[in-house]
Amino acid sequence: MSTPAASSSPERPEPEPIPNPERTLTVWEDGVQLDFTFADCMKYHGPGFPGGVAHAFAALGRALPELAARTPCGRVERREIRIRTPFGGPGARDAFELVTRAVTGDRYAVLPELARPERGNTLARYVFELTAGDATVTCVIRNEGIVGDEFIELTAKPDKTAAELAHLEVLKREMRDRILERDPAQVYDLES
Repeated sequence: MSTPAASSSPERPEPEPIPNPERTLTVWEDGVQLDFTFADCMKYHGPGFPGGVAHAFAALGRALPELAARTPCGRVERREIRIRTPFGGPGARDAFELVTRAVTGDRYAVLPELARPERGNTLARYVFELTAGDATVTCVIRNEGIVGDEFIELTAKPDKTAAELAHLEVLKREMRDRILERDPAQVYDLES
């Protein structure tokens, strides 16, 4: 009997309860209300980048109510949302795609020039500009220890050891939890 080949992906920590699992994002499509949870976003994305999924979930949680308040009908049509960001992570991209269909609708753009280098390497790319109709809001991460320097440094490190990959998985989960434990307004500030 042969043994299975070693997987090239890091071993993932056992799933733990997600903070605030009842929190939802609401958008509309053709008169139908669509509600998405963080768990829905993770099912679409897979296990790879829970921190990025959490960032998109928090940015949407911050932006959607403001965009809805600026819309004549008081709700946001998912296929009218446009997103621009310097953040190219696949977790965020997939969460935005599930909720807004902006990637397949060619309304999602990764633009490095939107980064805020004056905020330092750790925070510079956590900027999300969302537009619905004539309303635009920009979500900018708060400088409150949500994203750690160690996470950014380890993510960028080439040729990670198995121990470093395992530690990176822990850091991703910890960042996810720091984001989801807080109200979106405690994660992202809004600029109009």
